Amino acid sequence: MSPPFPSSQKANPDDRRTLKTMKLWREKQGRDARVDEYTAGNDPVLDLELVPYDCLASIAHARMLRAAKVISAGETLALEKELRTIMSAARAGRFKIRPEEEDGHTAIENRLVRRLGGSGKKIHTARSRNDQVLVALRLYSRDKLDETRTALARLVETLNRLGKTYRSARMPGYTHARKAMPYSVGRYFRAFADALKDDLALIASARRLNDQNPLGTAAGYGVPLAIDRELTTRLLGFRKTQRNALYTQNSRGKFEAVILFVLSQVMLDLQRLAHDLILFSMDEFGFFILPERFCTGSSIMPQKKNPDVLELVRASLAVVHSGYFRVMEILKGLPSGYHRDLQLTKEPLILGFKHTLKTIGIVDLVLGELRVDKGKCRRACTEEVYAAEQVYRLVGKGIAFRDAYRKISRLY
Repeated sequence: MSPPFPSSQKANPDDRRTLKTMKLWREKQGRDARVDEYTAGNDPVLDLELVPYDCLASIAHARMLRAAKVISAGETLALEKELRTIMSAARAGRFKIRPEEEDGHTAIENRLVRRLGGSGKKIHTARSRNDQVLVALRLYSRDKLDETRTALARLVETLNRLGKTYRSARMPGYTHARKAMPYSVGRYFRAFADALKDDLALIASARRLNDQNPLGTAAGYGVPLAIDRELTTRLLGFRKTQRNALYTQNSRGKFEAVILFVLSQVMLDLQRLAHDLILFSMDEFGFFILPERFCTGSSIMPQKKNPDVLELVRASLAVVHSGYFRVMEILKGLPSGYHRDLQLTKEPLILGFKHTLKTIGIVDLVLGELRVDKGKCRRACTEEVYAAEQVYRLVGKGIAFRDAYRKISRLY
C-alpha cells in the first residue's frame, strides 16, 4: 500500500452533529442490553488485534469502490488517510472499541462517519461484516504464519548449532523409558531440528490455503453491483481470489482449524522436547544443565531450581490443541452459509498464535544457554546399551542373527 497522503475531502458538519454510536444493521425494535453483551462476547477486546488488518482491507476496498465509480477520488483520499490514522492508533494501543459498538468493524465505521460524515457512510458499499471479518482474519493469519515461520527457522538453527557442537558426545537412547542403544547428543538435537523442518512445510501449506481473497463475497451470495475483486486481490497481495461466494463463507472456521492443527504440530514437538529437557536435567540423569535464569524457586524449599518455564511449554500444547478441537466442534453439524456460531472461532485462532509464538521464543532462549554434561552422558552409556552391537559383531562373523541374539541375551 502507498503511504498516507493529504485529503481535501471534509466532513459534512450536519452528518457529524447527528451521529450517534451506530450498529451496522437496522434494529426493528429495542433489545435487552444483556443480549448485546452476550452476542458481542470478547470481540471488543479480540478485535483490537484485527483493527489494522480491517483498515488495510478497507483501504483496498475504497480504491475498488473508486474504480467502480461508487465514490469520488476525494472521498477515496479522505477515507485512506483516516484509515491509516486508525491503523497507527491501533498499533500504538490508542484505538478503543466501546462495548456498545460490539466489534472492530462498527468502531472503525463510526470513527469514519464522525470524521468524514457522508464519505464514511459509503465504505460499507459492496461488502458485509461477513467478508469484512474474513479478509481481516486472512491478513492477520498471513502475517502471524510468517512470524511463526521466521521464529521456527531461528529455533531450527539453534538446534542444528547444538547438534554440531555435541555431534561426538555419546548418550543412551531410550525406548519404553528404558536404556536401549547408544546415541549421539548431537543427533538427539538434530532430531528436533528435523521435526521442526517438517512443521515449516506444514506452515507453508497452511499459508497457501489461507492466501485467498474473500473480500467482495459479502454474506455468502455476492453483491448486486459490478465490482473488481481481482483489484482488491492485487492490492492486498493475495495469491488468488476465492471465487465461490458460498464456499467462501463455508471456509470460515475451516481455514482456522487447519492453521490451529499446524500450530498444534509445532507445539507437540516443543512439548516433547520440553519433557525431555525436564527429565534429563534431573539430578538422577544430569545430562543437561538448565540455565538458572530460566528456573524458579520454591516458597518453602530454598534449594529448589524448578523448570517452570519448560513445564508451561509442556502444558501449552493443550491450549493450542484444544483450540483446534473447539473450532472443529463449532463447525460440526453447521449447515452451509454464515451462522453466528462462527464468531467463536476467532478467539482460539488468536490465542493459538500467541501461545505458539511465545513458546517458540522461550524455547529458543533456553536452548541458547543450555549446557550438556558430556561426562554424565558418556557414563550413562553402560554396558547393556551395547548389547545390539555385540549381536551384530557376531553376525559379522557369520553367525545367524537369531542365534547371535539368543547368545547375547543370555549375558543380560
